[in-house]
Amino acid sequence: MKKFDSRKVFGLCLIVLFSGFLFAGIGFASETIKLGVAGAHSGDLASYGLPTVKAAEFVVKEINAKGGVLGKQIELVVEDDVCKPEVATNTATKLVSQGVKFVIGHICSGATKSALGIYKDAKVIVISPSATNPELTQSGAYPNFYRTIASDDAQARLEVDFAVNKLKVKKIAVLHDKGDYGKGLAEYAKKFIDSSNKASVVLFEGITPGAVDYSAVVQKIKRSGAEAVIYGGYHPEASSIVAQMRKKKMKTYFISDDGVKDITFIKVAGKYAEGVYATGPKDTSKNPLAIAANELHKKTHGSDPGAFFLNGYAASQAVLNAIQKAGSTDYNAVSNALKAHFVETPLGKIKFDKKGDAIGVGFSIYQVQKGAYVEIK
Repeated sequence: MKKFDSRKVFGLCLIVLFSGFLFAGIGFASETIKLGVAGAHSGDLASYGLPTVKAAEFVVKEINAKGGVLGKQIELVVEDDVCKPEVATNTATKLVSQGVKFVIGHICSGATKSALGIYKDAKVIVISPSATNPELTQSGAYPNFYRTIASDDAQARLEVDFAVNKLKVKKIAVLHDKGDYGKGLAEYAKKFIDSSNKASVVLFEGITPGAVDYSAVVQKIKRSGAEAVIYGGYHPEASSIVAQMRKKKMKTYFISDDGVKDITFIKVAGKYAEGVYATGPKDTSKNPLAIAANELHKKTHGSDPGAFFLNGYAASQAVLNAIQKAGSTDYNAVSNALKAHFVETPLGKIKFDKKGDAIGVGFSIYQVQKGAYVEIK
């Protein structure tokens, strides 16, 4: 009979115990697929971020009710970045530390750009419903980034073409809020105006976000003789500038972007919003999936959804469809699936090109008419 060796038995027990913990940990970690939602969920720009949270909640609830993805339930992890770049890095770090491998967001281009490096290093796939800065996809710096909205160069082109060819203006003032989103759009607008040979930029200037009084820049617009203003930025500043222009009896056209194409702009600007033009995602109100999503929001929350709701809906559907098609949560497999497979969404049938831009989406021109944005055909 062999001599009993207590040290070997003790060591074997430790191995078994450690293995038990290890496999228990693996089982726990794989119980759900975590989907992050990052954006402005508080502050002045919350009306841009909260609709995406609600969209993701609807998509996840429906998919989980059908058994989830790859047999696992989807778990939402929501983090607020207030649309500020300096906060967004912390938001990204939080999501990565919680084991999130897929993120819907961020909302603002500056915040998105600030966070993308962190996600890239952690091999986290990011799909934004609203970050339109062209460099986010065109620079090639962020292969982990996708978006369900067209980029600012397309948006600026549409604004300039509308101003020059439809409104027939020849003198245009171009303003921006100095941010990655607003300034980038304004620079593209200036470039397109300069190359049009039909109009000229009579004023190009950045404003200070959050200022109480924009009378100085309004006076510059007036002195420049501008027939139209193209503004790159968000609704808080746009509403103030428009109000001050109209109070001075200026009839100058005001044309802005999807950062202004939001019901909050109309509420804040009030009667002065009437007649303002803004670009925004194409109207998909006749799409059966869009109708269903909008009705679901009305039934659940008692109101119409806000800006980028359908884009957030499509982003959530796209990433979860790609995981299912890939048969895995592996970064490379899901990345390939996003580019290879179309998915039916409220925006239409979409997939992504090699840069990460959505194939099948675009912008339209809208005008505030009787207190609501109406698509201009």
